Amino acid sequence: MAVDERSPIPSAIGVDPGSGRMAGARFLLSPNRDTRPADCPVEVLIIHSISLPPGRFGGGDIERLFCNTLDPSDHPFYEGLRDLKVSAHLLIRRDGQLLQFVPFTERAWHAGVSVCEGRNRVNDFSIGIELEGADGVPFADVQYEVLAAVTRAILAAYPCITPRRIYGHSDIAPGRKTDPGPSFDWSRYRQSLSHI
Repeated sequence: MAVDERSPIPSAIGVDPGSGRMAGARFLLSPNRDTRPADCPVEVLIIHSISLPPGRFGGGDIERLFCNTLDPSDHPFYEGLRDLKVSAHLLIRRDGQLLQFVPFTERAWHAGVSVCEGRNRVNDFSIGIELEGADGVPFADVQYEVLAAVTRAILAAYPCITPRRIYGHSDIAPGRKTDPGPSFDWSRYRQSLSHI
């Protein structure tokens, strides 16, 4: 990934609408994806957080989970993930590295049982972004910077999404999910989009 020497964010962030790929992201295709329903535009953005094992950062276990290559014997927590089939469109690591697992033109399996704007099947009409993080742990400055750049590119490519149509996983699955968690600074994030 090309990184501008003066900035921690990738130098060429943008969405190719034809392929649904994010320029500036390392691409690892997840099998946990499928076709969006016909005539169902992308309308909302969902922010998540994940760490594997919980509370531990670094390593490749998130990528392995999204690509169905996580070994359940590597950690006791992973036994509960043995048959889990999940993915996200994007992952922003603690160091700002940007990875894409599912093209935006396809449905990633990130929202689970959820309701957004009165509608079920949130994966049908959403883009899911995972931040490497955990409840109670502040996110890195570079993650906010990359998230802001990525969000601006997504908003430009998908005009149905506006800053008001960005939600946390906890907003669409209350009581079931807590991410991106209490340490995610929504005010800081929204301020970074205020000029849009």
